[in-house]
Amino acid sequence: MSLEFPKALDFGGRRVIVCGGSRGIGRSTALAFAAAGASVSICARGAETLEATRQEVAAHGHVAHAGVCDLADGDAIRSYIASAAEALGGINVLVNNASGFGMTDDEAGWTAGFRVDVMAIVHASQAALPFLEQAQEAAIVSVSSISAYRPSMRSAPYAAVKAAVVNYTQSQAMSLAPKQIRVNAVAPGSIEFPGGSWEKRKQEGSPVYQAVLNANKFGRLGMPEEVADVILFLASPMARWVTGQTITVDGGQLLYS
Repeated sequence: MSLEFPKALDFGGRRVIVCGGSRGIGRSTALAFAAAGASVSICARGAETLEATRQEVAAHGHVAHAGVCDLADGDAIRSYIASAAEALGGINVLVNNASGFGMTDDEAGWTAGFRVDVMAIVHASQAALPFLEQAQEAAIVSVSSISAYRPSMRSAPYAAVKAAVVNYTQSQAMSLAPKQIRVNAVAPGSIEFPGGSWEKRKQEGSPVYQAVLNANKFGRLGMPEEVADVILFLASPMARWVTGQTITVDGGQLLYS
């Protein structure tokens, strides 16, 4: 079934990169941009899942590029962005979605978080900047989390690095406004999808999953598509006067917890 988009959400002729685009929010975002007419490039570490998603993107009839990339590696990011820009013919939109999911309050947890959740955004943004400067309606959208807004005993590194994403989004927005590049972020709540962490908690009978589900007044967790829709909005002309903002997409989860 084809999707119809308002004119302002028509991304025909636009070139979009989704870092961390093979599954979950990234996959849904890539598919949404492709359905709206964009040429899309995605990257991730797992080649098999990456190629499966690339084929889904290609089914929309536009350029679909994919590159295996370890987003904890700055050189690998720069190489991927260059190849993606060549394949797409430029870059209009950069979506930074990857996470190292650094949960443990030790060196491994903090290192994973900073290298992927923070530095991957820095590396990808810097590599994409020359192409974004040449593009019309250029935008960067990064994925933070509602964990950024509160302290966490269970996952202190994750909460801290996602808070850094919110702050860096504001700094980028200030510095890139003279270049006519908008920068925003989304802060999803608990999002459930096949193979994701919340589905695993559900299958394991985790009390954390049940507590979050019970607290949500809508009676469910969020879906990746619901985050992707907001990312498209922020990258579109409908948000042409929106920059430096982080939009919470959590079904009110912060209200209950």
